[in-house]
This record gives sequence, C-alpha cells and structure tokens, in this order.
Amino acid sequence: MTRQMAMVGFLQAQNCTNLPCSWRHPDSRDDSMSADYYQEIARILEAGKFHMAFFDDRLAMPDRYGNDHAHTVEYGIRCVKMDPLIVLTTMGMVTDKLGLASTCSTTYFEPFDVARRFATLDLMTGGRAAWNVVTSVNDGEALNMGKETHLAHDLRYDRADEFMEVVLGHWDSWEDGALIIDKASGRFADPTKVKRLDHDGRFFKSRGPFTVPRSPQGHPVVIQAGASGRGQRFAGRWGEVIFTAARNLASAKQGYDAIRNEAAKSGRDPDQMLLCNLTTPVCGATKSEAEDKMALIEKLPLQIDALSLLAEGLNFDFAAKGMDEPLTSEELAGMQGMLGIRDGVLRTSGKANPTTRDFIAFSGRGQTQDVIVGGPKEIADKLEEMFVNRGCDGFVIAATYVPGSYADFVRHVVPELQRRGLFHQDYAGKTLRESLGLPRPAAGAWKTQPRVAAE
Repeated sequence: MTRQMAMVGFLQAQNCTNLPCSWRHPDSRDDSMSADYYQEIARILEAGKFHMAFFDDRLAMPDRYGNDHAHTVEYGIRCVKMDPLIVLTTMGMVTDKLGLASTCSTTYFEPFDVARRFATLDLMTGGRAAWNVVTSVNDGEALNMGKETHLAHDLRYDRADEFMEVVLGHWDSWEDGALIIDKASGRFADPTKVKRLDHDGRFFKSRGPFTVPRSPQGHPVVIQAGASGRGQRFAGRWGEVIFTAARNLASAKQGYDAIRNEAAKSGRDPDQMLLCNLTTPVCGATKSEAEDKMALIEKLPLQIDALSLLAEGLNFDFAAKGMDEPLTSEELAGMQGMLGIRDGVLRTSGKANPTTRDFIAFSGRGQTQDVIVGGPKEIADKLEEMFVNRGCDGFVIAATYVPGSYADFVRHVVPELQRRGLFHQDYAGKTLRESLGLPRPAAGAWKTQPRVAAE
C-alpha cells in the first residue's frame, strides 16, 4: 500500500491547548473542565479519521518564572491540569476507532502502577491505548511529588530505561491464550501462562505477577518525544510513535534520520516506528479566510505566556535576568527539562550566549510562530512536502482555538489530503496498532540486541 500519513490531535486536559492564549479566543469553548468538551473533540477527530487523540501533561502548573504561580493563574497559562487518563476514558465512551494516548512520567510514578493503568485503558477501549513516556521537566513537579529537586537530565533517562523494562516485562507476563473462562470445569486461566517478573534493578524492584491480561493489540503503543541527544537514544530504543517539533524540512530530515539511526543501533527495525511532527495549521475554505482567522489569533498571546513556558520547560527562572542581558554559559549549562528548546535557540540565534528576548524570539514558546496559514491547497502542500521528502511520517495537529481548529482541519484539509492519496479514507482496523500499521508485539519482542547502525 502507498505510504500514508499518520495523524494525531494534540490535546491538553486543561483550560488551553499547547498555545496558552487559546482560551482567550472568542470562539473557544469555556467549559474545558467538562466531559462534553472533550467528547466533542473526540467525535470531530474520529470523523476526520485521526489515528489518535493525544494528551500532553505536566505534574505542576508553570510556576518557575519568578518562583510564583500568580501570573499563571491570572493569565490562564496552563493553570488547570486534570488527569488526562481519566479524561481519555470519557472520550473512549463516544468513539470506536480513535486511538487514546496519554502522557505519564517515569520519574514520579511506579512502573507497576503505570503498566496497570494503561493496560486497563487498553482493554476498556478494545486495544486503542497509547502511553507517551516522559521524564518530566522541572522542580515544580518534584515539589508536588514529595521531592526537593528534579533529577538530572541524563539520570532521568537512565531511570526511564529501567522503568520501560519493568513495564514491558509486566505487559508480557500474561501470554496470549492464558484465559480459559470455563465455567463447567471452574478454570479461569492457565497458571503456566502467567509469569512473575521478579525484577530487582538499580532503580526499581517489582515482583508481580501482573494483574491485567493482554489486550487485542498486545499492549499499548509506546510514544516518545525526546529531542536531546540522550532523549533521541531513548526514543530510538523504545518509541513506536515519535513526536518531533522541527520547524523546517531540513531540520526535520536531520532529526528523522537521527532517530531512525538510533533505532537501528538498538537493534530495532526503523520502519516499525512513525515520526510525527508538531504542526499548527490555521485553515479556512480559502487562503483569505484563513488569513482573517490568523489576524485575530495573533492578537491573543502575551509576553508573559512565553516567559512562563520557557521557565517551566527549561527549569530556569528567566525573571532573574534582564530581557536583554546575555545568559552566562554556566546558566545555559545548568538548564534542565526540555533541552531541545535551549539547543534550538542556540542553533537558530547563532549566539553562544543569547538573551531572554532571544529565547522568546527563537523558541516559539507561547506564541503563534511557525503556524501554517491557508486554504486546503496551501496547508496540504506544506504537509505533503514534509511527508514526501521524509521529514516525518505524519503530523501532530495543534489547535489555536477549541474545538474550532480541529473542525476546520477536518472540514478543509483532510478531504484534500485524501484526494491526493496521502491520508487514509477509513481506519484499517479496530485497534490502534492496526490503524497505524504497527505489528502486534509478541511477548519479549522489545528485548533487542544493540548493533551498529547501517551507514
């Protein structure tokens, strides 16, 4: 079959999307704390044949800027953060094929708990669950979870590697065919097909046996979004769907090749993973209509949005610096969290010691930067260029207002992509893996042997 795009809806279980000013849009719904809000989004995405609805998450509201949460609450900068896994269950109730993906941290939860939650969601939705593996980003999350400081960047990934071994080990512990459910004999399951894990490692101990049988898709799809060098190695080892955030085709191709190379080094088949690039489209029936929409959207962001999200994402208090005061090399080296933001600013600004204003200008955090504006043809042309030239395998569609942005994309862009043969007409199966074209994993398939990547 001709290669086709994977499509993911980017969501937050909160008062705004990844664009913090989205709640200020006059056409955004005001009831983002209601089930109906998310169920409407789910229906729109499934009508548009999206593969997944995906929730980003943090375990704290942004409060690193000035070490205070007042600005976050006052300006609605992601100050509400509900449990996305619970929100997903409400979306699963009104859909049949849409994949349901949630973020959950390896730094602040136990592997058995995470394994059980996602395996349960997978069963309750007929094999449509996915887990976005993150290591969390800042001290605010640490303090909420009973820790004084956030773990160092590379140490978090070392811990996450073992976390994955425990989770996947538990998911493998029920073999296919373990369930008997024979009332006449009284036998529920075959005990020889349910194993204990008995993991005893550097970071975790977990005995088992696991308490949730395998789902129709085997186990939840694993998502990753590591952007740093260490993050890319982690993504290459574990990720089945990889989220990227390249701002042009050249950087997209570079990242695409780098992560696939890391997968090959880990002994995996790079063709058994999908890289989806974050994209913010503003769509209309015509380019002129889309430009009118964008003119309104551009009036919504505030400078504090960018400052707040930069401080949150890099675990660094930008309030301690003047807007035009260069950051020292020590301050840059001491940043934690989403280091891809820092590295991108250094690269695109061309400055060894950029200022706070440079971080705002070159990071795109909290802003409408890199938005694609146009009618069906203009948007589809941009997506096709990135996809056909192997900058990605699909897209994570971010919204500028809710639910209208998703509805605009489904109404205007999806039919054009389908007409070009770039996007499927319907779901390929009932499970998320079937829809994505990913194989149902055999138990233990993740235990690959590292090898040298092909040149």
